Amino acid sequence: MFPLPQKESRAPATCLGSATTQDVVSSYQDGLGRESPGKPDQKLPGLYGVGDPVSKFSSDSSCLSSRGRVIKWFWDSAEEGYRTYHMDEYDEVKNPDGIINLGTSENKLCFDLLSRRLSQSDMLRVEPSLLQYPDWRGHPFLREEVAKFLSYYCKSPAPLKPENVVVLNGCASLFSALATVLCEAGEAFLIPTPYYGAITQHVYLYGNVRLAYVYLDSEVTGLDSCPFQLTVEKLELALQGATSEGAKVKGLILINPQNPLGNVYSPEELQGFLGFAERHKLHVIVDEVYMLSVFEESLGYHSVLGLERLPDPQRTHVMWATSKDFGMSGLRFGTLYTENQEVATAVASLCRYHGLSGLLQSQMAQLLRDRDWINQVYLPENHSRLKAAHTYVSEELQALGVPFLRGGAGFFLWVDLRKFLRQGTFEEELLLWRRLLESKVLLSFGKAFECKEPGWFRLIFSDKTHRLRLGMQRLRQVLESKSQETEDVPPPTTPRTPVSSADEVAFACDSGRRLLPPKSSLGAARGPVMMCRTETL
Repeated sequence: MFPLPQKESRAPATCLGSATTQDVVSSYQDGLGRESPGKPDQKLPGLYGVGDPVSKFSSDSSCLSSRGRVIKWFWDSAEEGYRTYHMDEYDEVKNPDGIINLGTSENKLCFDLLSRRLSQSDMLRVEPSLLQYPDWRGHPFLREEVAKFLSYYCKSPAPLKPENVVVLNGCASLFSALATVLCEAGEAFLIPTPYYGAITQHVYLYGNVRLAYVYLDSEVTGLDSCPFQLTVEKLELALQGATSEGAKVKGLILINPQNPLGNVYSPEELQGFLGFAERHKLHVIVDEVYMLSVFEESLGYHSVLGLERLPDPQRTHVMWATSKDFGMSGLRFGTLYTENQEVATAVASLCRYHGLSGLLQSQMAQLLRDRDWINQVYLPENHSRLKAAHTYVSEELQALGVPFLRGGAGFFLWVDLRKFLRQGTFEEELLLWRRLLESKVLLSFGKAFECKEPGWFRLIFSDKTHRLRLGMQRLRQVLESKSQETEDVPPPTTPRTPVSSADEVAFACDSGRRLLPPKSSLGAARGPVMMCRTETL
């Protein structure tokens, strides 16, 4: 899903207040267009922000409740690109001039494998129990298979237990349910930015829970740092800042592998983040929806469930789904693993509204237990296709002289288009996004992910070659046109970390990656924001 940025996305905003009902249009456009100057006495400028999605909201609808108006406003304001795409979707035969979607994070590479597997006879089982009300946590046979599946692929030190599993119709429902049962209305989750922006809606629309941002940036400060790197120190400072603004923070959200950055956390980093949460008695929601989509083996992905010891098991809640790793975003299957039985029971109660059909539960159990097909057919081929698509788009961006960060996991590249913005504002970022959309290519822009630096975009590469080729051609046309417009404009005055060479590095990451700047063909890059090659040091 492609979300437009929400009202709380002013960066680096530090305002906090209760929702009012005034002037939604002008305030929303202001939020898109420029940065908030912040308070004069702000102690931690640019390090944190507290979201308030409807702090300035109004609606003329007379037939909806106040909650209904807020929900409708989110739909009207947050789905523009996605709706536009579906009204003019590219089709090789029926609509060759339609929009190429490089903005929605879906894996479209393995439909042939999935269609063959899902059409086999063991997927067509129908029994009376599958047509009746199930246990709201999920049928026991499915929860048993989920526990075995996660034990194997998360490499848990001990077998995971079926009683700790709850199944729902996707991770969006999981976020909504967890926010509702863990937080009081108005409380907040800490979340590093940039992050998958739709989480804003997931935690707010039902639970009225907000997000407190841990702002990360592209600056590289030394040999042991990387762009957009999360550290315990940054978590501590953001928590301190959010608390000083009056926010009651109840938990931390981690996405691993990270969306939109595509990187993964090491076991040491995970232990540090979980230890931070334990010290402050915070719940941790870990979204591992891309855990089987790590196609660079050198990254060495580690699940939270694979750690030898969790600092606070009762406050650690892990979610996974088939939407990304198995390219089944339309089937709506997600699962929660938590050792906290009160949390599991509360979430299970909400499964009355977010449950799965018995037939789908049967199919998912069959799929998850077919370890031979997963290991010998699907995963090797899926990783191979992801890597090939990633390589193609990476080389195209490098030829364009466009810097980007690639981590070798997920379906996306975090792309730096800052040099194509005249003044480096979020308003210009939105204008560039619209220009791309008018040229029939959809990307996701950084404001939608609460990125504090205007000009970053997420580009999805998990698509067929002919669509990628056409999408990149359209992207090139727009950027070449923008390059002509901006070539005489001086770079922004935002300070950057100097680099010693324009052609080659420079900085080593903890994960063993080397950051290298691409050679530019569309004008000089602004600062040392670099392509991240997964080269072992």
